[in-house]
Amino acid sequence: MVDLHGLELDPLVAAELPPWDDILGHLAARPLPAVAVLRAAAGEGRPVVQPRCGVGGQREMLALLGELEPAGPGILSVTIDSHTRLRRFDTATELLRRRPADLNGYPLVSHGWQRGRELTEAVTVPLEVRHGSPDGRDLFAVALAAGITSYEGGGIGYNLPYSKDVPLARSLRAWQQVDALCGVLATAGVVIDRELFGTLTAVLMPPSISLAVTVLEAVAAAREGVRCLSVAYPQGGELHQDVAALRAVRTLAARYLDPAVEVFPVLHEFMGVFPRTPEYANLLILQGGLLARLGGAAKVVSKTGQEAYGIPDAAANAAGIRAAALGASELLDFVRIDESRVAEEQHWIEREVAELVEPVLAHGELLPAIEAAFAAGRLDIPFSASIHARSQVVPRRDRTGAIRYADRGALPFSRPVLARHAALLREVDGDRPRSLIEAATADIHYFLEKESQSLTRAPYRTRSDTPSRF
Repeated sequence: MVDLHGLELDPLVAAELPPWDDILGHLAARPLPAVAVLRAAAGEGRPVVQPRCGVGGQREMLALLGELEPAGPGILSVTIDSHTRLRRFDTATELLRRRPADLNGYPLVSHGWQRGRELTEAVTVPLEVRHGSPDGRDLFAVALAAGITSYEGGGIGYNLPYSKDVPLARSLRAWQQVDALCGVLATAGVVIDRELFGTLTAVLMPPSISLAVTVLEAVAAAREGVRCLSVAYPQGGELHQDVAALRAVRTLAARYLDPAVEVFPVLHEFMGVFPRTPEYANLLILQGGLLARLGGAAKVVSKTGQEAYGIPDAAANAAGIRAAALGASELLDFVRIDESRVAEEQHWIEREVAELVEPVLAHGELLPAIEAAFAAGRLDIPFSASIHARSQVVPRRDRTGAIRYADRGALPFSRPVLARHAALLREVDGDRPRSLIEAATADIHYFLEKESQSLTRAPYRTRSDTPSRF
């Protein structure tokens, strides 16, 4: 391994990088780093919109960014292919050479930092790398050399939802090195935005699990010197609960982080089973923009009307950006929500997060404490494919659509917290006898049911009935 200010790299990747002074100078000269966009959005009280986007070929990626920028995103994405995410750089390079269209994202390591700079210089807004790697060190180094100022991921959130058998010790320590290099850069005056992926498995995620994971990742990152954190939360579907969770980000940051660390709440629009009709899908995207504004988010990561049918095309992605931006605009300022209900939700979310994270933070060594907590089930993620999470937690929706704990597994919640969840879930099924898993499955398809109830006709009856214009 080659050491780049504490970041251990594959020698072949390290050999292709420019000198550190060149990387540092190029980053310092970026005209609009991501942190500046987030600061402006937070100051104006209106979140910027960011789409997900990434294709294999260089020409195609440049064209995609060029098609999306006129829609007005505040930040654009470079979504990375799955081979690069798993460090299969040779496979990604071979596919890039022979069939780049077969890649499900942009193989930045294979393209190299020079082509990465072509991307950053092709648009006027900053880029963020989104990937899903349990070990994103090599990708991070190439992203820095490319001039990319925002990098998503973390040792928990980019491991347990994506990988079956990557030990937490490995992913946590890989991301510790990434965060430590961000600290080195911050000392030199270059602030990298580190976004934490609170979405996790994106399936019925209780807000306190999402926020507990990001709090622990945030504390770990801040201890290594990170000075800009975007804390992401996934839209669950019940407006008051979602607004409360977003607002809790700032409260929790003030409680657990040094005030010198800038924290920006981020909303990921609904990541679960998406409505099939473009009209209802676009309504959900619009609502996501409104939710982001009501919750005080600095950024909303948008979805598209084609979400139920696979990877969206550029036109749908641009339309998704515009719909989310409209939802986040002053056009909907007349919308009022029950603030007392939001305050009650926020109180209980923050209490649940405290009951999850404070026993872990009480240990002297944070990373071993996180590993031990997941091994014992005191931290857990529902529906995780990883053998390093117990996945004993079973969430349910209550009668309002808010996500509760039907089975808390081994999470160390107090009696009042458990009593509240039990009370809120009581009578949710009425007289219908259903198993916990059957009921949770129905809750996962929550918006499909809403869609059916809202529309007078159902033109697309199955997932295979893709509208012809897609």
